[in-house]
Amino acid sequence: MQTTIKTYTPTLAAVKSAAKTLKGIASVTPLSYNEHYSKQWNCNVFLKREDLQQVRSYKIRGSYNKISSLTATQIENEIVCASAGNHAQGVALSCKLLKIKGTIFMPMPTSSQKIEQVKMFGEEYVEVVLVGDTFDDAYHAAMLECERLNKTFIHPFNDEKVIEGQATIGLEILKQTENPIDYVFVPVGGGGLSAGLSSVFKMLSPTTKIIGVEPKGAPSMSTSIQNDRNTTLKNIENFVDGAAVKRVGDLNFAICKENLYDMITVDEGNVCQTILDLYNKQAIVVEPAGALSLAALSQYAEKIKGKNVVCVVSGGNNDITRTAEIKERALLYANLKHYFIIKFPQRAGALREFLAEILGPTDDITHFEYTKKTNREKGAAVVGLQLKNAGDLEALITKMKLRDFYGDYLNDKPDLFQFLV
Repeated sequence: MQTTIKTYTPTLAAVKSAAKTLKGIASVTPLSYNEHYSKQWNCNVFLKREDLQQVRSYKIRGSYNKISSLTATQIENEIVCASAGNHAQGVALSCKLLKIKGTIFMPMPTSSQKIEQVKMFGEEYVEVVLVGDTFDDAYHAAMLECERLNKTFIHPFNDEKVIEGQATIGLEILKQTENPIDYVFVPVGGGGLSAGLSSVFKMLSPTTKIIGVEPKGAPSMSTSIQNDRNTTLKNIENFVDGAAVKRVGDLNFAICKENLYDMITVDEGNVCQTILDLYNKQAIVVEPAGALSLAALSQYAEKIKGKNVVCVVSGGNNDITRTAEIKERALLYANLKHYFIIKFPQRAGALREFLAEILGPTDDITHFEYTKKTNREKGAAVVGLQLKNAGDLEALITKMKLRDFYGDYLNDKPDLFQFLV
């Protein structure tokens, strides 16, 4: 049986009401001119700094607007949510501010840093329950809790009040600039932010082009718009965890399909390089989802020249333990990190020959795993090399082959490569 999807569009009155509800709760975050990116792309780039919220993401807007709308009975029965990150923190702080008891289901692999943040924001008003290995496991456990105890589920994106709360970002942007805005780049996960923001711009600034940005490994909204129906992906890459969902909200899809000028995807490696650039050059800490909008500018380089461009920096909850992986992915994206199977002849001086005659003066070995095989003439090693210049790769491989060191190239073999990165 086919399900009828409810049609909904947030009204300007509802968004303005949400803004009043959030006054003094959610920060009116700055819309900051960014000289570095403006020079790089020959346009005026402004950052909407939602990473500066108390919970370091925009999620407080939707969660507080939703929870503050609950009836007395719903409050008495308590609330439930499922999240591995920002939504959980927004719900936790909302529970404390509104003095409502909530249970937050999180996957067991969730980092201790995120769990502690949720407990800190919620204090005695929230209970954290770790269950299952994935968000889906936590979600199903949360729904069972709702059914068993008649609790109210606070959805991270597929909810009218949540969408209206996130839409207040659009109101703020338009109040913070007198100049017409040509483009807004907005990260897309479940679609709550993009649905709300695009609705406000359609009403108040219809000539502004809203560009939705997803990680390449989780193109849920892009796929759904291409298929002209909300589509559930079988598998996704979870690295950009704040914007990696298998299925966007039905409400959000219907709105975004009509309002977005374009939906594009960004390689996770590009996201990583953007995170590093923001930190190293501007001391701005962003999470992977928070870097999506800036990472997308290269795809619009020609179109945005001379234009006024806003990039929504959606959050700054970056786990410091992921730094090594972020650096690795950035190097791989830049074509500077390469993994090989190298065949070393079983004789004295083979490794020295490889170092002196094969590698260039600026090439570094970053990974070396050597195991002797039963073959007495050749021994193989998995070797990771970091190059100074991406263009040196072809010459390096040629030298390996000429001297019979080359075994295989692993970067383009995902089944093997997943064990290295």
